Amino acid sequence: MVEVEKALYAHVQSRYPYVTEAASHLLDAGGKRFRPLLVLLAAEAGPHPLAEEVLTAACVVEITHVGSLYHDDVMDEAALRRGADSANARWDNHVAILTGDFLFARSSELTAQLGPDAVRIQAETFSRLVEGQILETVPPGPGEDPLAHYLEVVAGKTGSLIATSARYGARFGGASAEVEEALTAYGEIVGSAFQLSDDILDIASDSAESGKTPGTDLREGVPTLPVLMARASSDPADARLHELLDADLSDDALHAEALGLLRAHPALDEARRYVVGRAAEAKALLSVLPEGPVRAALEAFADAVAVRSA
Repeated sequence: MVEVEKALYAHVQSRYPYVTEAASHLLDAGGKRFRPLLVLLAAEAGPHPLAEEVLTAACVVEITHVGSLYHDDVMDEAALRRGADSANARWDNHVAILTGDFLFARSSELTAQLGPDAVRIQAETFSRLVEGQILETVPPGPGEDPLAHYLEVVAGKTGSLIATSARYGARFGGASAEVEEALTAYGEIVGSAFQLSDDILDIASDSAESGKTPGTDLREGVPTLPVLMARASSDPADARLHELLDADLSDDALHAEALGLLRAHPALDEARRYVVGRAAEAKALLSVLPEGPVRAALEAFADAVAVRSA
């Protein structure tokens, strides 16, 4: 990961200091580096985990992810990202959008070094990612299950790139086609579960524990897994909660009441069980790997996602 970090900064350099500053801004703000870490872990399933292509692929997925954050912040009109000013707040929307485009271009240049098949995979992944982002702005259609709609958003917006992270690691580490296929499916599930555990933390955690303001998504009316599960309840005792979920929760008193009701609602534990179940599905896919440190690390990776929300 130390090598990845150095390479990331090298790849976002521009001939122009202003562009370099803007492109480095969210890298400087930190982040979990979840995607490149998974590339490196998956590469350990093959005989060549230290291949140069593995490092390149790790940079591809993280630069793609960071580029998407610039666009996300414009769409969300966000003022902060990872505790720092968002690019749109520090500069403006035009700079933020174009910086995201610059990073997508850089990730494409790097992908081209990995060969035509990697270019195809990256294009398909990016298509799914953008579809997920668009779908997020559209409410479910008539007769469509809101929860199923939301899970489709999460699979596209988050799961797709994390699936490709695992695929790239396995492929460029030299793993077999069977292992690559299994780890791709593993990455898709773990990636979606990662986002869903964030949903739970938004309701369940306090700011001292998570570093985030509790109920931010709730206040902004963003549908999340516990909220959608609570909405699906037909228990008459939930009438007040349903009323609040349809209200303007920018009011501090109403927001605090809704957050309290959600924390006490069975939907929160239902959401936790769902995420733990998804992590178990992901771990079952690892049966293609022999027992040993690589499989144990990938199992621990899936468990860490589930435990975040427990």
